[in-house]
Amino acid sequence: MYKKASYSDYVESAEYITNRLRDAYGSERGDLVPDCAIILGSGLGDFAEKLEKPVVIPYREIPHFPVSTVSYQKGELVLGFIGDKLILTMNGRFHYYEGWEMWQTAYPVGVFKLLGVEKMIITNAAGGIGYNDEKIDPLRPGDLVAVTDHIKLAPDSPSRGEADFGPRFFDMQRVYDRELRELAKNVAGELGFELREGIYAYMSGPQYETPAEIRALKLMGANLVGMSTVAEVISAAQHEIRVLCISCVTNMAAGMTGAAITSEEVLDTTKLVHERFDRLVETVVKRM
Repeated sequence: MYKKASYSDYVESAEYITNRLRDAYGSERGDLVPDCAIILGSGLGDFAEKLEKPVVIPYREIPHFPVSTVSYQKGELVLGFIGDKLILTMNGRFHYYEGWEMWQTAYPVGVFKLLGVEKMIITNAAGGIGYNDEKIDPLRPGDLVAVTDHIKLAPDSPSRGEADFGPRFFDMQRVYDRELRELAKNVAGELGFELREGIYAYMSGPQYETPAEIRALKLMGANLVGMSTVAEVISAAQHEIRVLCISCVTNMAAGMTGAAITSEEVLDTTKLVHERFDRLVETVVKRM
């Protein structure tokens, strides 16, 4: 039988975080239920520095939590405030290509559910594929894109196996919350830029895609491609957590320009857009 975490494991993780919340903020705030959880993608971790009264918890201190092995991700949960909103921020996530099982990459989402989280902002760095409709402006590095749906060709699922908590079978048609997406698009317009929309294709990595794979994904309707996010979104759907997903286009996908794709290019692009990204997410959180 496929072995997953037990419900008691999730409870133990959630209790540890709750105790840290109580120690940090219990004297000034009776309600310790987070208003939002944020998962920060590659190169976007600086947003955690925006939190006021921060409490940093390395993942290794949280019972049953995986530990990020990606060198440029800090691997820590940052608690704090944006305005009057209590926020949980994951500075570093878990990927299937690191060797984790798919359920482990989404383990924090189940913990957030037990903490009372009802809204999540999930972010990522993605390759830009573009659109089949030539009338739509192509995607370019530096674009921010609100994800409307996803394509997952990998066979595994975080909900595979005996259900720990939440339903085994659940709907995926509205997991990318339209209301939150419209809020983010309006905020972007007020800040002076366009938040694009697109469909995200998940590939397991760690190798980047081949040009043939990108051509196939484009024919299927994908506009973006990356190695994360989807397991977390599936778990959010299982636990009825509303999701706003924002991709940062960091490079053009394989075969689009002929240039080699490198992790350095990904990180360099996120540095160029982090101010715009930070302002967008900060303002959206305040208005949620």
